[in-house]
Amino acid sequence: MLLTDFLATAVVTLLVVVDPPGLGPIFLGVTPGMTAAQRRSVAWRAALIATGVLAFFALVGEPFLRLLGITAPAFRIAGGLLLFWIAFEMVFERRGEREANTAEIAITRDHISNVAAFPLAIPLMAGPGAITATMLLSAQTQGHVLLLAGLLAVIAFATLCCYLAFLAAEPIDRLLGVTGNVVLTRLLGIVLAALAVQFVVDGVRAAAA
Repeated sequence: MLLTDFLATAVVTLLVVVDPPGLGPIFLGVTPGMTAAQRRSVAWRAALIATGVLAFFALVGEPFLRLLGITAPAFRIAGGLLLFWIAFEMVFERRGEREANTAEIAITRDHISNVAAFPLAIPLMAGPGAITATMLLSAQTQGHVLLLAGLLAVIAFATLCCYLAFLAAEPIDRLLGVTGNVVLTRLLGIVLAALAVQFVVDGVRAAAA
């Protein structure tokens, strides 16, 4: 696989799954009453934690599959189906409701100083969908050091986008408005659905080969 093709797929997949613009309003909702400096601190810690979690699964994804006796094609098919379900939720506005409910429950149970770790980093940034996508992409590297290094760079880029989205949450929310946020979420969901189907097709072809 060409490095440029792999990086393009990885960037689109992770950005769509993590959905930095969609996390902006939730960031505002879980950091009420904080100063600008406190919000920057929370955003930075959340980005670091999410990067570490996703990098861990990128590095141990393939050995983990082998340990469980799961083939890469089987995991691609299962992961593609899971990503398709996430895309379905995005298109039909169920993902936003679930994430908002998760954030609301978490803020009542955890002290505000822990918001960066939960729910922002986990499960909103490095959630099941992002972890699955990372492991799928890791399996595609087939142990190639350059591709794996590229995947780690893409993970860092995706979480950096989240950090920037957190910092710009208030102006972005005002700029897009309700209609803009709805349209953006639907478009990202359609793109993710197409990527998910491609994962399933690749898995079926690999299994039949």
